[in-house]
Amino acid sequence: MTINLSDLKVITLSDIEAAAQKGATEIVTAEGAILTPSAKEALQTKRISSRSGAAAKAAGSSTGAYGAPAAGGVVPTDPRIAALFDSEEARAVKEEICAVGKKLWMRSYVDGNGGNISYRIGPNEVICTPTLCSKYDLTPDQLCMVDLDGKQLAGLRPRTSEILLHLEIYKAVPEAKAAVHCHPPHATAYAISGKVPPTCVIPEYEVFIGKVAFSPYETPGSIEFAKTVVPYVKTHNSVLLANHGIICWGDTVTHAEWYAEVLDTYCWTLMNAQMIGGPTFITNEKSAELLAIKKKLGLPDPRFEMQECQLCDLPDGPNQIAITPRQCVPDAAPSGAGSLSKDELEKLVQAVTDQVMAALAKKK
Repeated sequence: MTINLSDLKVITLSDIEAAAQKGATEIVTAEGAILTPSAKEALQTKRISSRSGAAAKAAGSSTGAYGAPAAGGVVPTDPRIAALFDSEEARAVKEEICAVGKKLWMRSYVDGNGGNISYRIGPNEVICTPTLCSKYDLTPDQLCMVDLDGKQLAGLRPRTSEILLHLEIYKAVPEAKAAVHCHPPHATAYAISGKVPPTCVIPEYEVFIGKVAFSPYETPGSIEFAKTVVPYVKTHNSVLLANHGIICWGDTVTHAEWYAEVLDTYCWTLMNAQMIGGPTFITNEKSAELLAIKKKLGLPDPRFEMQECQLCDLPDGPNQIAITPRQCVPDAAPSGAGSLSKDELEKLVQAVTDQVMAALAKKK
């Protein structure tokens, strides 16, 4: 809720407390209004954003509604960009991003300034978290907006260096509206071990995540790192990032965060199950029923179109909860990803067959 305080020249702690009691998430102040130190502190504590009622002026003349940007921050000069960044939809998205950031921190999915969150608000515009900021402490006025090339369009602080990872997903998957990157400890344990969890154990995991992808390591923040997920995100909504963490995408920021929760809880549950004998598995027949539910929900899964892939990825031995990644991504898996395309597999089988036949001919 936005509370208008533009009739006040000096805004005090009591003004902020009164606004908070009314459910304020944002206050609008008069241009040049003074906020007392205690009022500023209350805004942070109560997670209320503030903005001037005056529109941002042209670059170089005034920062208007946005205040003074930090190094790397940008005050938008394009009226369309300024209007979009300050629209009702953008304000709601910013609030949701901040709420999700706090959830990630409280679940120990991020530490320090780790993790990043984004939402595609326009065909070429993405709202994202800033760099070097704890996700617990995020406030709406700290968020940024970039284009699909990573150029910052708006925001007082510089954007996260890992936004390129999100942008590659948005460019590859039109359905993706939001993405959450974090480092949940149990899923990340798989990511740093070079393993993925088996499937067909828990129905909810099968429906919302299923066959998780595994992308090879590249330096975080680089374009090479961002492109590692491209072969997988059309058919997966969650990817284990080797030696790093995870990335999940969805139709909303909240749903992307849900997928991170489902993935990490699944990995954690498997670890617990291993201590008492290991998991039992859902049959292929029953797994097919879950896959049908998933398809109705419009969630991606590589098993929809690839009959040669088994519905269940099972470990090689009893009491095992980790397997080598076996990607169902035809002709797209990058080098070192632990998979072969259909053509490559056929060539390998033919080569082995030829060698065996040649060896048998020599014995004769």
